[in-house]
Amino acid sequence: MILQELKTFVVENPPPHFGGLYWIFVKLTTDSGIEGIGEVYSVPFHPHVVERMIDDVFERCVMGTDPFNIERLWRVIYSSGYTQHADVSVMGILSGIEMACWDIVGKELNKPVYDLLGGQVHEKLRTYTYLYPRESDTSDVYSDPNLAAERASQYAQLGFTAVKFDPVGPYSAFDPRQLNLEALERSEKFVKKIRDAVGSKCDMLFGTHGQMTASGAIRLARRIEKYDPLWFEEPVPPENVREMAKVARSTSIPIATGERLTTKYAFARVLQEQAASILQPALGRSGGILETKKIAGLAEAHYAQIAPHLYCGPIEGAASIQIDTCSPNFLIQEGIETWRGFHAEILKAPIQWEAGYIIPPSGPGLGVELDEAVAARHPYTGKRLHLEMMDRPIH
Repeated sequence: MILQELKTFVVENPPPHFGGLYWIFVKLTTDSGIEGIGEVYSVPFHPHVVERMIDDVFERCVMGTDPFNIERLWRVIYSSGYTQHADVSVMGILSGIEMACWDIVGKELNKPVYDLLGGQVHEKLRTYTYLYPRESDTSDVYSDPNLAAERASQYAQLGFTAVKFDPVGPYSAFDPRQLNLEALERSEKFVKKIRDAVGSKCDMLFGTHGQMTASGAIRLARRIEKYDPLWFEEPVPPENVREMAKVARSTSIPIATGERLTTKYAFARVLQEQAASILQPALGRSGGILETKKIAGLAEAHYAQIAPHLYCGPIEGAASIQIDTCSPNFLIQEGIETWRGFHAEILKAPIQWEAGYIIPPSGPGLGVELDEAVAARHPYTGKRLHLEMMDRPIH
């Protein structure tokens, strides 16, 4: 069996765009006709440029190779152009291709991927969601703590046992910064209101985006610590692990990080510096399924847990579910509300979600199938990137 064909889908995610403006899927086909699907996450170029980059990697490194030789393929792509460095663009493309190979392997063997990586550990998978606005809202869920508390309570009633929110404010290309007193007070008010609304039904996940310096993050952590959040996410940018470790040493709130990190090497540094105890790899960027299994193993050896990040499409979600299912140190999986809407429409059968938990699929490979007809009806024609930071300092 060899990999013979590639097809890329750049799909617009319709309004309200929960999960980003667009998703990039890759489909690999073997000479025997078996198809595998993967997802490339947030490469920092226009998606149609990324499409050409994927073509280039496929033609140089993938076409004509055996999809079972995942470790070898990974090293060849990772080292392409004499890099051997965790370039975020290469890693996004590699992750999507690697995912598709696992989908093919599972289909060829008629086994879910988790059965090929140690077997099923968890019968169901705990999930969380961000607080998302509704069309009927008359105020902004991230500027109105009372509305945020109301939405958190509604999610708890659906069965969620954790919700995430980021009331700190915008993130900028000029971060990290010291938060002003207004931002500190607003953040504390959000945490208090949400804790009062959900009581002990829900964990609170304080989800920042690297906006703060270490000293600024410590100031905020001291304000919210008494409300017992499950984690304080990426309190400083991911590039300086020692500064994140300062925050971790200064608070009892567990630190979570990883959505902007790639490879076992970056996550190993986080663990070595004791900068975080909850790792959040995004499988469409981290290096794919096998690399994330290695990251989970590193975490397990440090008594750390994994909580895969997901702000993208459901193919990366399906890959995350495979890792979650077979990893003893799985904590919780991010989702976009209840995995309905366009996240369900783009699949031939939706991911099974019940009262706050995902039920792992028993089908072969990733356990999901992309609906190519739906993908074809939603081409991305915009000019913006998946996610962008503000281009001015925040004061």
